Amino acid sequence: MKFTEIHSRDNTFVKDLRRLSRESGVYRRQGQVWLEGDHLCRAALARGLKPSVAVFAESFWPQVPVEWAQCASKVVVLADTLFADISGLESPARMGYLLPWSPSVTVQSGVPSVVLDRVQDAGNVGSILRSASAFGFRQVIALKGTAALWSQKVLRAGMGAHFALHLVEGVEADALAQLQVPLLVTSSHRGDLIHRAHLPWPCAWAMGHEGQGVGPAVEALAAQSVRIAQPGGEESLNVGAAAAICLHASAVSQAL
Repeated sequence: MKFTEIHSRDNTFVKDLRRLSRESGVYRRQGQVWLEGDHLCRAALARGLKPSVAVFAESFWPQVPVEWAQCASKVVVLADTLFADISGLESPARMGYLLPWSPSVTVQSGVPSVVLDRVQDAGNVGSILRSASAFGFRQVIALKGTAALWSQKVLRAGMGAHFALHLVEGVEADALAQLQVPLLVTSSHRGDLIHRAHLPWPCAWAMGHEGQGVGPAVEALAAQSVRIAQPGGEESLNVGAAAAICLHASAVSQAL
């Protein structure tokens, strides 16, 4: 099998890969996403995605399953020190794929969706994507001010959920008019308790900024507000936890 071997830190390919691994929005400029580790790579392949480049650490190359290498049109083998240098993990995974990426600004109509309104923590965003995929939501719309959906931290927290979802990012609230499904928001002080509320399906759930919640522009579009019971008396829930509760409640209600 033909492959390109690289040992220099100054190689242009290595420099681009290092930027992808370390800078959250670089994928938009390069038009490609870096998937590090066999879990993310296998998740992409399972969804029928085809990487443009497969990258392996030199020490791992002799052990690489043939199908992992043959799925890409190009194979690059990096010296172990180079792979460790570009890796964003404490223990480098020794393999990764470069996946072609292009922006999507088209909001799909009539499908179960999640709206992220300036959710800024990458871990929260990735967690919400996992919940969306698990509970049957097909689209996630990240409004301007939300963490970059394809950044390394979000990808790792999403654990492959990205590849099951239609992802739109960087749009304004007026794009939500294209949803054509009821928009639901959570509130700490108004609306029905979620376990008692009638939840429409399909619907779109809006999850807001960690400190400020859903903004006025999104709240004005809401068809329904609900509350999550907190008998323990905490002031608020983490947005990732709140999203899991809300999306699960929708999934259960439509299954009954």
